[in-house]
Amino acid sequence: MAAAVAAAPAPSRKTETYTDTKRRDDVRGANIAAARGVADAVRTSLGPRGMDKMISSGDQEVIITNDGATILSRMALIQPAARMLAELSRSQDAAAGDGTTTVVVLAGSLLRRAQSLLSAGAHPTAAADALHRLATRAVEILHGMAIPIELSDRDSLVKSASTALNSKVVSQYSTLLSPLAVDAALSVVDPAHPELLDLRDIRIVKKLGGTVDDTELVRGLIFDKKASHAAGGPTRVENAKIAVIQFQISPPKTDIEQSVIVSDYAQMDRILREERNYILGMVKKIKAAGCNVLLIQKSILRDAVTDLSLHYLAKAKILVVKDVERDEIEFITKTLNCLPIANIEHFRADKLGYADLVEEVSVGEGKVVKITGIRDMGRTATILVRGSNQLVIDEADRSLHDALCVISFGELSLSVMHFIPQLAKAIGFYNKQKELLCLVSKRFLIAGGGAPEIEMSMQLAAWAKELQGMESYCIKEFAEALEVIPYTLAENAGLNPISIVTELRNRHARGEKNAGINVRKGQITNILEENVVQPLLVSTSAITLACECVRMILKIDDIVTVR
Repeated sequence: MAAAVAAAPAPSRKTETYTDTKRRDDVRGANIAAARGVADAVRTSLGPRGMDKMISSGDQEVIITNDGATILSRMALIQPAARMLAELSRSQDAAAGDGTTTVVVLAGSLLRRAQSLLSAGAHPTAAADALHRLATRAVEILHGMAIPIELSDRDSLVKSASTALNSKVVSQYSTLLSPLAVDAALSVVDPAHPELLDLRDIRIVKKLGGTVDDTELVRGLIFDKKASHAAGGPTRVENAKIAVIQFQISPPKTDIEQSVIVSDYAQMDRILREERNYILGMVKKIKAAGCNVLLIQKSILRDAVTDLSLHYLAKAKILVVKDVERDEIEFITKTLNCLPIANIEHFRADKLGYADLVEEVSVGEGKVVKITGIRDMGRTATILVRGSNQLVIDEADRSLHDALCVISFGELSLSVMHFIPQLAKAIGFYNKQKELLCLVSKRFLIAGGGAPEIEMSMQLAAWAKELQGMESYCIKEFAEALEVIPYTLAENAGLNPISIVTELRNRHARGEKNAGINVRKGQITNILEENVVQPLLVSTSAITLACECVRMILKIDDIVTVR
């Protein structure tokens, strides 16, 4: 028996073990499905013929828009991967101002191809690494298609803004809004430092009434409130001397909450007399400095002005605009080239701003105060947006913001343009050195209409044939995913997407790299000749951010919930 036991074979240590990967695959598949669902939801909004979404919130607020960032920011997303696509759209909005729908649709198409690769047995890490190389190569291809522009080239900037507006609800007004946005941007930019353009220097005031055609650029200031003339004060002042004050023209209050009981009528009369003298003294100091227009900041401690102070100011022929918001003070003082005054003792003539005219004008159903002819005006601009209803006004505001973002990312310093050829030789621009590409990436324009995506797809597919192994297969698959943009543009325009994309591919194969989809004519044309252009940064940031997001989703293999 002992011999039989001794003769029994020892178990082998090289036995194969089974690893269950079903949970990992299920988590990855669920993430991809959720993200693709979000991409499909906004896909019909892509392009100039895209559909609009009506967003209704619980408090009866309704928004009509086709801006991807606005749609996704309002969606109540629960799945973490779906929320990643909403954040992706916000990142694109912050980076380039436009292309918020494009980046989400691109990410959804890349995820669809990634899912087919994983089903075919590709490892997620291999697919993610291939996607990283593809993004780098795609950016180089886009730079090869780019066209440099100059700051003085107003027409190119107008074309770029028109392309951003053509896909909006207010697209029929793009011929009005595009030049208006360009003029506003050029009026605030410093030619010596165009890269320092701050969109906060452009203020958009929305006023109900009229149509979008009545929207105008004002070389000055507009306040969406009427002048305080309850006591019969002036509503029009020429040769205005304007003060911005941050103190209250009202009786002082105690620092702590307490009650003062007055039992004698004589004492009450004395208190009222002292209040009158206190306010009258302040008004006399204001008048002595030569001020005839007063802008009063809204106060949270006590009333900024009272009926008595308004009465004395009206007697002194001083126009009053009260309840100016605290966050508007910086813009106002920069525009008027004056200083805010925090105390009546510091009220001096050297802190005032000067303008030719301050008047109250009727706009739509209400009134606004307009300041024009400002002396030594700062680099700011004000746009008065009009519309027949609040939905149209809000969408016009969002559309103008996108157009301004596109312009700000498309502007170029003349001095930088002058030195580009020398810099190019010095650091090997034509050898695609990244230093110069990074230096001037946001100062180039590129064709629209699906032309860059189809060109990237074809060049990346040709590059994939030079590679070997799994990387070649992954890059070829992801290159085909880029065709979703021209396919969707054609589909949303009511064209035959298969024949349009096939024809587009043939035109690019013949060397027409600027051939794109002309949705107005329903055919393939040279899209540059149709003035359909966009900043290079919109395309480069879209492909880079989409690839980063997809790589992150591919590398997630489990979801851990914690308390």
